[in-house]
Amino acid sequence: MTGSTAVKTDCICELIEPDKWEGKEMSWTDKAFVKDRVTSVLHVPINYGAKMNKNMALIQAAGAQPEHPLTLTDENSLWGADIYIAVSKDVPGAQMVKLSGTFLTKVFEGPYNKAGTWAEEMKAYMASKGRTMGKLYYFYTACPKCAKVFGKNYVVLFAQVQ
Repeated sequence: MTGSTAVKTDCICELIEPDKWEGKEMSWTDKAFVKDRVTSVLHVPINYGAKMNKNMALIQAAGAQPEHPLTLTDENSLWGADIYIAVSKDVPGAQMVKLSGTFLTKVFEGPYNKAGTWAEEMKAYMASKGRTMGKLYYFYTACPKCAKVFGKNYVVLFAQVQ
């Protein structure tokens, strides 16, 4: 469900079609992810690229690329975040986790510093659907360099239903 358009860069980022992500409900049972932790300063990642390169090499070596790429970020600290990279099977040498639950999505567009505002909007969106928000994950669909090339910076929030 990447829903990418023709705009490409030399990066792995793709410009998504927001309509394909907006207002979706997804149910996962033991969806496989490679998990890692990035270091941040006030939520600004310091080593995100290095962590992604390391994990993508492991994923590619294992032939575990999913049909639809997805990387979720749990912004759980000012000083770091957990990243979850969807995979099609276990990846040797990587920390594996399985996520289960029902998730609602909402698409936002704008600079990354609006993440806190988006989280509040997501909580209100969940309430409008009669749902209570549990864990919140961010799908940053493009790195800053690619967002500049695309002219859009879409971020999809995945809110787990409690």
